[in-house]
Amino acid sequence: MESLEKAGLAVNYNKVGSTKPECLPKEVFIWDETLRDGEQTPGVALTLDEKIEIAKMLDEVGTSIVVVGFPAVSEHEKEIVAAVAKEGLDNAVVGAPARAVISDIDACIEAGVKEVPIFIATSDFRLKYQLRMTRDEMLNRLAECVQYAKDHGMIVDYIAEDSTRSHMDFLCQAYKTAIDAGADKICVADTVGFVRPEVMRHIMKEIKKVLWKKSKYKVPIAVHCHDDFGLANANTLAAVEEGATYPHVCVNGYGERAGNAAFEEVIMALEQLYGIKTGIDTEKLYQLSRLVERNFAIPLPLHKSISGDNAFTHSSGIHSHGQLTHSMTYEPISPLIVGRSREFHLGKFVGRHFVEYLLKMGGIKATQDQTREIADRIKKTHEATKKTQSKDSFDRIKGELKDLRTGVSEREFWAIVFDII
Repeated sequence: MESLEKAGLAVNYNKVGSTKPECLPKEVFIWDETLRDGEQTPGVALTLDEKIEIAKMLDEVGTSIVVVGFPAVSEHEKEIVAAVAKEGLDNAVVGAPARAVISDIDACIEAGVKEVPIFIATSDFRLKYQLRMTRDEMLNRLAECVQYAKDHGMIVDYIAEDSTRSHMDFLCQAYKTAIDAGADKICVADTVGFVRPEVMRHIMKEIKKVLWKKSKYKVPIAVHCHDDFGLANANTLAAVEEGATYPHVCVNGYGERAGNAAFEEVIMALEQLYGIKTGIDTEKLYQLSRLVERNFAIPLPLHKSISGDNAFTHSSGIHSHGQLTHSMTYEPISPLIVGRSREFHLGKFVGRHFVEYLLKMGGIKATQDQTREIADRIKKTHEATKKTQSKDSFDRIKGELKDLRTGVSEREFWAIVFDII
């Protein structure tokens, strides 16, 4: 990019010093939740082989922490987590979460993971209606569980569930309690994807103002964002701008409800727009994305950034001509950087220049009139094909895709109930 700027081809304002936040870290450590929060995508249930395959690929690309499952869910899940942990990853630390419950932590210990993120909510709403605990009861439980995990030799993190809907004074008190008990990292969790980026920055600043006064409380900060308003990536990046160094991500943005911050999109934004080192081999991102997509059996949107089929596909004649002139005309990065290749779509928007290019590649000479006629016929063919498309066929295909989602129906639920009771 710098050589292009010197040549006068492109201006990159992302590199202007005044546009970079003062607290921007030089590197971050990618914390992947694909095999835990990602697997909580409705309809997904990974086999042991699928989890091992994904975990190894995450390790291969350079992920720092791989959370491989939730051992307390069931005995079977604990066995799967243990099996993945025993495989041994070369680069990543294997982790598994626990509620602030001793039996959950025991399950993590028995599964043989090295890191345990302990989560319990800090919002008064969740304390009252979900946990039915007072603030003091919650703090005592948190301290007990963090201490217990540390006593058993674990790397311990505290995830303050519903951080972004919590009173700041109590949120910071909870973080201090966890750190006093031995927590190695703390996490700001936008559990319901509720805030906008400027609010995330505000929350991060307030937390640092309170905690970082004393070096004792200056521990690494992680961030966990959901995509309920389509802001998971933006909020994750906003937290990094304020010094968070452990962004939580899920490959392809899978996860509960609307999903989580997308691994490949956050990585490329950090690397290309901020110049932050992530430790990720970006040329393997597409391979990772396709592997997870296939094992999850949830098709990606065609227009999805980085890994969608159309991400590097050009349809307009103007765009195609521009790309043939210079690769940066209508692409922010080379597709090769993420393991992709450039494609061109032949349809109603095809231009004469692209037809000429294809003819030249095929060693065929044509007059301008012939070239125009070829382009016109391509356009008419595409439009005619569109007219034959059936909305019923689309609905059928969409229904078949929905059928890929596994689970237990309400009818099956009651059958199980009446079989037992």
